[in-house]
Amino acid sequence: MSGADARLTRLRRSLAESGLDAMLVSALPNIRYLTGFSGSNALVVVTPTDCLLLTDFRYATQVKQEVVDGVRSVIEESSLWLRLWKELRALSGTQVIAFETAHLSHLDAARFLDAASDGSRWLWRPSVNLVEVLRESKDASELARIREAVRIAEQALAATLPHVGAGVTELDVAGRLEHELRRAGSEGFPFETIIAAGSRSALPHARASRQVIVRGDLLLIDFGAVYAGYCSDITRTFVVGAPPSERQVEIHAAVREANGSASALVRAGMRGRDADALARDYLQRRGFAEAFGHSLGHGIGLEIHEAPRLAKSADAPLPMGAVVTIEPGIYLEGWGGVRVEDDVLLGSAGSEVLTGFTRELLQL
Repeated sequence: MSGADARLTRLRRSLAESGLDAMLVSALPNIRYLTGFSGSNALVVVTPTDCLLLTDFRYATQVKQEVVDGVRSVIEESSLWLRLWKELRALSGTQVIAFETAHLSHLDAARFLDAASDGSRWLWRPSVNLVEVLRESKDASELARIREAVRIAEQALAATLPHVGAGVTELDVAGRLEHELRRAGSEGFPFETIIAAGSRSALPHARASRQVIVRGDLLLIDFGAVYAGYCSDITRTFVVGAPPSERQVEIHAAVREANGSASALVRAGMRGRDADALARDYLQRRGFAEAFGHSLGHGIGLEIHEAPRLAKSADAPLPMGAVVTIEPGIYLEGWGGVRVEDDVLLGSAGSEVLTGFTRELLQL
């Protein structure tokens, strides 16, 4: 059974267990996961015996190139929603249909009421994460793409660092890194590249600014690559233009140790909150409990932030085959911050760190 067949089979099993006849999929990452289609406008209907993809004329050629076998593609010249009602009427035995509450706008959800007022027989049922749960465990093809996204990101970082020094701005570094990501083969940027120098490195999600990097600054770089739709997510922290101070060495070492310990010990089956505690408890013992305010990590795949979650409030067990980030940090307002982030596979033999770029505190 191919990867696409297996995904549809698993979804159909979930629908049957939930008493659903079909599912309307509107979230583009979920559509790509199930069908291979990467366009920006589509609806998909999955039934026990059919998988229908609706899109528009702009993608008439693209569906032929991307959509996997077993998916029936229809090109609609006007309204996908009007075509949806027409296609649903032709599907026998389809009455109770799930829709994705987390991804459907109020405007589009109102279409269900409009259809009902016309005497349609369908019963629409809100659903949450039916496809996202399937996406948590990566198959071999997905894992290969994530590995390549990691390789591209690390190649780009290595090519960028020789151009970083005192006197350049954060925006200069972001521009060079994004240029090198494209050169290395990244399809885009999975999130806005974070470049934060000096005291601004204490902002976990700082945007690159015009700030000039000065000698002795900490420099936090958080970025990723995209390959065949799949993301990587890496953070490293450096010192620019001077040997690191004792305080910089101390804090970086604490974060690096928290990262290494959590990356080595995280396991499939562990609760997300217990994984988070692997790093949080260590930093607490070092006296930095209040300086680590965000969660330890998250899943990556077709989206840069997806399930599972590694957080204090996450009770769900981590699934086998998930790829997660391990990203502890220490942030001290007015001084700066340090984060070290790796991408980690939760495999049958334990954890495997996919990122290999040095975690040492390099002087640039």
